[in-house]
Amino acid sequence: MLSLVLGTRPEIVKLSPLIRECERKKTPYYTLHTGQHYSYDMDRVFFEELGLPEPKYNLDAGSGTHGEQTGRILAGVEEVLQADRPDAVLVQGDTNTVLAGALAAAKLRIPVGHVEAGLRSFDRTMPEEINRIVADHVGDLLFAPTETSRSYLRQEGIPDEKIFVTGNTVVDAVLQNLAVAREKTTRPDLREGSFVLVTVHRAENVDNGLRLRGIFEGLAQVGKETGMPVIFPAHPRTVKMMMEFSLSPKGIRVVQPLGYLEFLLLESRAGLILTDSGGVQEEGCVLRVPCVTLRENTERPETLEAGANVLAGTSPVTILARALEMLDRPRTWENPYGDGHAGERIHSILEEKGLAG
Repeated sequence: MLSLVLGTRPEIVKLSPLIRECERKKTPYYTLHTGQHYSYDMDRVFFEELGLPEPKYNLDAGSGTHGEQTGRILAGVEEVLQADRPDAVLVQGDTNTVLAGALAAAKLRIPVGHVEAGLRSFDRTMPEEINRIVADHVGDLLFAPTETSRSYLRQEGIPDEKIFVTGNTVVDAVLQNLAVAREKTTRPDLREGSFVLVTVHRAENVDNGLRLRGIFEGLAQVGKETGMPVIFPAHPRTVKMMMEFSLSPKGIRVVQPLGYLEFLLLESRAGLILTDSGGVQEEGCVLRVPCVTLRENTERPETLEAGANVLAGTSPVTILARALEMLDRPRTWENPYGDGHAGERIHSILEEKGLAG
């Protein structure tokens, strides 16, 4: 039996192709929702939208400092794994859920599979970088999305036999879910290519008043210069920090957070994406929508190399310059993340290893 440990909405999305493959192959599995960012009740709509079975376990770990949150998840996951003794535990990405799930399984000598292994920003001030490094080094099966990711793992001394290049499940998820999004949601007020879509949520941006102010000033300049509306579905934590810093963005349409399918539809129709999210960088690349990343580094260098993305940091002048640059760039890049069959490849590897029987 497989145990899929997840705790955030991006993890639900990126593990959904693997869940569907387990359903298709009738592989015994269950999902364990840690409740890292939201309670399961708040995430229930994600499972319903994507047509996924409900998790078997819900820890409702909630927020807190990194140590508090990771500790609660670690203890909760350990208790479940001790009782169930699955054949393997799968985690995805770089969250505290990934760190805690991988550690709990490794200490119980249960094989750990890390989906989206080998990503590196080379910036250890980011908690996500620590999480992904630890998960890779305690993991047994490292499902790297690209050859670049495999090369980083090799450079860190991880044996070749642990590394499998599978493509990224984000491609599977986009291809599987975009058709559903077009059927279930409509936004006639936003014509294709007529608006700028924004996400900002990373702590290094939203917890720093100067950086957040710079981002909003840059977004306002982009809207003014291009004449395109700037649509910003604001994360609750970002809204909280906007209030704390007394920031009232001008020239930006701040809206409530969107469901996955509605957001995916907006991504596919946007003329330009500005974001600090790794997953949104990938999705923009797959959808051939130009992206400007509001950071000085990225663990998705393949998007830069493909020509789908540029780094801008948080300087208003640079944000505007990079936005205009990307709007002029032809959308002819090749998607570096695979053919949309990563979930099938991961499942096949697990079968070959006798872990998905």
